[in-house]
Amino acid sequence: YQGFTGRSTNEVLQLYSAHGQQQTLQRSSVVTQLHRAIQRLKQDLKSLHSFALELSKDFQHQCKTYLYQVLTAVQRIQLQNEAMQMFQIKAFDLEQSLQEVTERYEKEKHKRRALHNSLVELRGNIRVHCRIRPLLPFGTAAGHTIPQDRQRNFSEKVAYAADDETVLVKCNRPGHASINKTFQFERVYNASESQDTVFADVAPLLTSLLDGYNVCIMAYGQTGSGKTYTMLGPQLEENFAFSIEDESELGIIPRATQEVFRLISEKPPGSYWVEVSVVEVYNNEIFDLLAKDSCGRVFGVKRDVVTTREGKSDVPLLTYETVENASEFLHLVNKGLQLRVRHPTLVHAHSSRSHLVVTLTITTIVSGDNFGISWEDELTSQKLNKEVSCTFPQKMRENKSTFSSRASSPAQFETTEKLKQIKTRLQLVDLAGSECVGMSGVTGAALRETSFINRSLSALADVLGAIAEQRSHVPYRNSKLTHLLQDAVGGDAKLLVMLCISPDQKYLAESMQSLGFGTRARQVQRGQVKKKNLPVPSKAK
Repeated sequence: YQGFTGRSTNEVLQLYSAHGQQQTLQRSSVVTQLHRAIQRLKQDLKSLHSFALELSKDFQHQCKTYLYQVLTAVQRIQLQNEAMQMFQIKAFDLEQSLQEVTERYEKEKHKRRALHNSLVELRGNIRVHCRIRPLLPFGTAAGHTIPQDRQRNFSEKVAYAADDETVLVKCNRPGHASINKTFQFERVYNASESQDTVFADVAPLLTSLLDGYNVCIMAYGQTGSGKTYTMLGPQLEENFAFSIEDESELGIIPRATQEVFRLISEKPPGSYWVEVSVVEVYNNEIFDLLAKDSCGRVFGVKRDVVTTREGKSDVPLLTYETVENASEFLHLVNKGLQLRVRHPTLVHAHSSRSHLVVTLTITTIVSGDNFGISWEDELTSQKLNKEVSCTFPQKMRENKSTFSSRASSPAQFETTEKLKQIKTRLQLVDLAGSECVGMSGVTGAALRETSFINRSLSALADVLGAIAEQRSHVPYRNSKLTHLLQDAVGGDAKLLVMLCISPDQKYLAESMQSLGFGTRARQVQRGQVKKKNLPVPSKAK
């Protein structure tokens, strides 16, 4: 209002009117802008509404689609569950069928094996089992090194247990096509099978021992193939005796002795007594490993083997120790093992340089009056027990005696007409390993030992060949080993050969030779093994 001072009323009214018009224009402009904004908002709202409708329709469509997919998936899952249940039922039925077929197969296999064993008994064939040792880390003697590429070639595994009766050998030679060869035996053990499994197949033979049959079990194979481990078990480094701490690792010899004494314990007391001898065949000479000097110390004494009038082999003056339990037997065998000749080679640090023969002689006391009466008859057993108790001096039962000859026995038995003696023998043989001189690297005395070992094993093969061909002359006397084992090999004993082979490519030639020996031995027909004159079941008078 200060600007209106000094102005006329008309001027003031004009100014005021102009100002009013200006404000009216401004208001009109604002209203116009607001109207336009409202129009735009209406359009946006209309667009948003149509978008919301489309989105709602799309959402409903997608919901219907997803719901259909979910329902379809649920139906598919239900069908799959039904199919899975049907498959499970079929699988269960197949498993049951497979189990039944497997059981029938096992039964048939046992029947076939029993029939085969019966055929072996009738023909007098030699039973042959084969054991493949684990693939051991490649090692050489001190001062000898082999390049890594050759070590890899030598350590390649070529021998396998295809099944429990078949050995598969992959023959790979440079420049030649690979050939697979198979060998069939009564039993084949793979590298993972334990000492328990091996002995379980040997144990039935020991029952035959008390039934009146001689039994021989021998281990054959190249050096370092596990023969001594199979027959004895792990050996102590300091004295080469076998360890009896871990019973699961015991070999055939200690287990067989325990089983024999267990079987004897089931018989009438005093009706059996057991003697043991330990010999080695070293450089074609026989040494008595239980012989004692004047001071009572055990040392190896050279003995000789002869053929008796009955055509049986015998070792005069051989030391036989009476044992009453398995512990006494193992103690004596360990004493003998400390005298066994060993020599390190490039193949085996503790290579046995001799053939070890442990003989368990069981003498059965039979009443002459009851000969032919069932041995299992209780009254007969009691009567026999009384007669033995009256005739057998107490001192002989309590004291361990040493007999200088296999045929020797207490004099009371020889002069008593009512008692008869039946002797059966269990021979447990750990043969020295065949060697390739180029592989073992032996020289000097060890080379001479190798020559004798290989010649004696060749003589054993010649004997089996002569028997197989039914020649009129069998060359038992070509070697002290075959002469000593004449009765067992010639058919007077049930014979089991335990082949031991290495799976290494390095020892392929030696393994093939051992498998060939086992195959030839298995084909030998010696005639039915004769039973010793034990009492047979019959009606008592």
